[in-house]
Amino acid sequence: MHIGLLFGSFNPVHIGHLIIAHTMIELVNLDKVWLVVTPKSPFKFSEELLDAQERLTMVQMAIADNPKMELCDIEFSMPKPHYTINTLKKLQQMYPDITFSLIIGEDNLVNFDKWEGYKDILTNFEVYVYPRPYTQDAKLKGHPKVHFLNCPLLDISASYIREFIRAGNSIRYLVPPQVDEYIRLKLISKFK
Repeated sequence: MHIGLLFGSFNPVHIGHLIIAHTMIELVNLDKVWLVVTPKSPFKFSEELLDAQERLTMVQMAIADNPKMELCDIEFSMPKPHYTINTLKKLQQMYPDITFSLIIGEDNLVNFDKWEGYKDILTNFEVYVYPRPYTQDAKLKGHPKVHFLNCPLLDISASYIREFIRAGNSIRYLVPPQVDEYIRLKLISKFK
């Protein structure tokens, strides 16, 4: 079995995440994509995070109808800081019969050489990169373990969605309908 791992804080999960996961399943012929919800990224110091359970709930709602996508909350039981290499090693240990590959955005590849254990990642895992608009060329672009795929360019982010909510705008079509409803009914005040 071949699983792609898409890490993120999913604060909130949005259609861009789902398009990326779906596209990777189709183009890489993955059996599944696991959306790995990160408690807090070591690179995002100022990000205002929703409660962990709220983010996990939204991801579960967003992918409930897709058997090729799964929620993974492994990092919530791991020691901090949450470095990707540690999570990859832990998953390999837990599931020795599964081949794991990492899915990242092109914007993350630019600073990939600053990630903890990045050489270890490139030695042991394939890295699939989805393109992002306005991204500078990365040093690792030609690395044999780094694969760029022809995917739709998406200029959507969770921070954009949070700003949109703060401005009093509807996020319909930016997030799955059930996530939109969940935010409107339970979380709207947390974005203000």
